[in-house]
Amino acid sequence: MASKVPAAQSTLRVLTHLAAQRGPIPASALASALDLPRSTVYQLLAVLVAAGFVVHLPEEHRYGLGIAAFELSSGFSRQEPLSRLGRPLIAQLVDRLGESAHLVVLHGRDVIYLVEERAAHRPSLVSDVGVRLPAHLTASGRALLAALPAAQLRALYPNQAALEQRDGRGPRTRLELRAVLDRVRTDAYATENGEITPGIASVALAVRDHAGWPAAAIAVTFAHDRFAEDRWPALAATVAATAAELSRRIGGRPR
Repeated sequence: MASKVPAAQSTLRVLTHLAAQRGPIPASALASALDLPRSTVYQLLAVLVAAGFVVHLPEEHRYGLGIAAFELSSGFSRQEPLSRLGRPLIAQLVDRLGESAHLVVLHGRDVIYLVEERAAHRPSLVSDVGVRLPAHLTASGRALLAALPAAQLRALYPNQAALEQRDGRGPRTRLELRAVLDRVRTDAYATENGEITPGIASVALAVRDHAGWPAAAIAVTFAHDRFAEDRWPALAATVAATAAELSRRIGGRPR
């Protein structure tokens, strides 16, 4: 189907590439990255500028995303597709494991809980829909942080004061945080053990979007004495399957 509408496909490629950049870029760089003729790129950009999806910065000879692209993003937030698509998957995960599970997104240095499904006869948790917790102390937050570029991590945690503490647990310095996130990347899943609630542990994985960016994270939470740590990789594998399915549903690229 896409081959019958090459202009539409090229337009989407332009928008996707611009969205992945740290700032506006020259049209020549866009043409080179997408392997398109410059004349074609300029034609596409002219249409997108006229529609408000791209803004031209004439003094800089660069192009970036426009207000209409922001409005699309706002519409995405209003329609809550992550919550809608994730809720049944989280419920299935809870049924499969018999433990509580949740879906979060990263907002600054916090995670915000979008979906929380409680398993029957399990301990009460501090998390709930709308609750914010420090990302570096939660398994779901660590899964997201470990997937970010180093420059963004430095911006989020410029100094030790940015590392909020609860009961003195969790990483206290940027060096300690780096070690925690290195472990996440090595294991391919994140954990926390009693750093939010004593006796409660979690295992989490990131959900990737179409650009491979960490759009959300899914975690399962359980009483530490119910699962020895040598069983956590098996838990992570089950969570990974759910994360991969949600990634597929939002058009993402699971890893």
